Amino acid sequence: MRPTFDEMHSAGAIARPHYQPYERWLGEQPPDVMQARREEAEVIFRRVGITFAVYGDKDSGEGTERLIPFDQIPRVIPAHEWQELEAGLRQRVTALNRFIHDVYHEQNILKAGLVPTEQILRNAQFRPEMMGVDVPQDIYSHISGVDIVRAANPDGSGNYYVLEDNLRVPSGVSYMLENRKMMMRLFPELFSQHRIAPVAHYPDLLLETLRSVGPTGVNDPTVVVLTPGMYNSAYFEHAFLAQQMGVELVEGKDLFVDDGFVFMRTTRGPRRVDVIYRRLDDDFLDPKVFRADSTLGCAGLVDAYKAGNVTLSNAIGTGIADDKSIYPYVPKMVEFYLGEKPILHNVPTHLCREPEDLKYVLANLKDLVVKEVHGAGGYGMLVGPAATAQEVEDFRAHLLANPSNYIAQPTLSLSTCPTFVESGIAPRHIDLRPFVLSGTKVQMVPGGLTRVALKEGSLVVNSSQGGGTKDTWVLEA
Repeated sequence: MRPTFDEMHSAGAIARPHYQPYERWLGEQPPDVMQARREEAEVIFRRVGITFAVYGDKDSGEGTERLIPFDQIPRVIPAHEWQELEAGLRQRVTALNRFIHDVYHEQNILKAGLVPTEQILRNAQFRPEMMGVDVPQDIYSHISGVDIVRAANPDGSGNYYVLEDNLRVPSGVSYMLENRKMMMRLFPELFSQHRIAPVAHYPDLLLETLRSVGPTGVNDPTVVVLTPGMYNSAYFEHAFLAQQMGVELVEGKDLFVDDGFVFMRTTRGPRRVDVIYRRLDDDFLDPKVFRADSTLGCAGLVDAYKAGNVTLSNAIGTGIADDKSIYPYVPKMVEFYLGEKPILHNVPTHLCREPEDLKYVLANLKDLVVKEVHGAGGYGMLVGPAATAQEVEDFRAHLLANPSNYIAQPTLSLSTCPTFVESGIAPRHIDLRPFVLSGTKVQMVPGGLTRVALKEGSLVVNSSQGGGTKDTWVLEA
């Protein structure tokens, strides 16, 4: 495993230039004051209801409401680094949208042999119902969450890598916004001492993006947020974003289709809906087309969508581009569709469906991270260096039973950032999820959600696995 890149300190525990003012301030703070601020944040988050649901572990099967731990030591990114990240994110998401359109239309990338046809047409995320369907401006993923990690080079510098693309219903942006509000409340003096790029305008950008992809001929589109309901793990975020955008939060039972158009029931009678920011998976959208037992969607929705009378954000079928078995081909997509070299690099990936790759993975399980291609939330994966010998052998059996269901990657030592934990301030591994909005233009707020693995040595940052979050500061030049 490579050495670990420390976000705040370079060799010799010297603060990196962009962190030096903050480190001086932190050194002046009494530990009891920092602890008091931590407790204050927890009380406020709990009062506001910033929780997420965990649907139960494999033993209990019971769901619980948990507070996502918030860490008050920010992750700081200098302006020049963010400029390169932003350019790379814009390039990557543009290519992914081109790819999804191509898959459901000409399939030129398959004809060119750059992506194996069977990887698309036999993929569980491929939606044949979308073949030939035109969507506004050919944009499929209007809201994309791209997971970025940084790993150390032998010379002590660090490189950013894309770990994962989330193009279906990416979550977490509400925590990014609430973390910033909390930091401004707890430590207002820091925001006068640092030139920190704002993020509070994200809901405005989101609404602008959603309105920009309304159906043809609709000048003042009505936007709603479609939620599975209050028992969904991200329900707080659904309600939060609807409230921040000033639009209605609806469930499937609030919608109906009449004469090819979608309407919502209101106290003043039916009102046409033009854009649906949907926060439920394809399978539950329309019982007439997908799961017949779904009570979460709206019957007839897909017909209205295909007719061009309503926009779904994100589009049906976007999952084909964020499936982990497709991830290794994204750099080729950038070159194929844009004629450019990728700015952001993938983590080297082994496809276990390939015999030679499988042979290598089986021989090196204890050193690799192995993931289910459809897995999410930190489930269905093996972190070899952190697993027991028995866990490795148990996973080997799963892998042998269904090799095509897995990919494997080297165990990158994710960068660390000082974090306030029970024992004091200690390094913990982090990642970054920027949120990229694609409408008339591709835009994003600076930074994103920094997730932190609070367990010492853990590389799993997911909230469902005990991870927390930090405020992300992008310093303005």
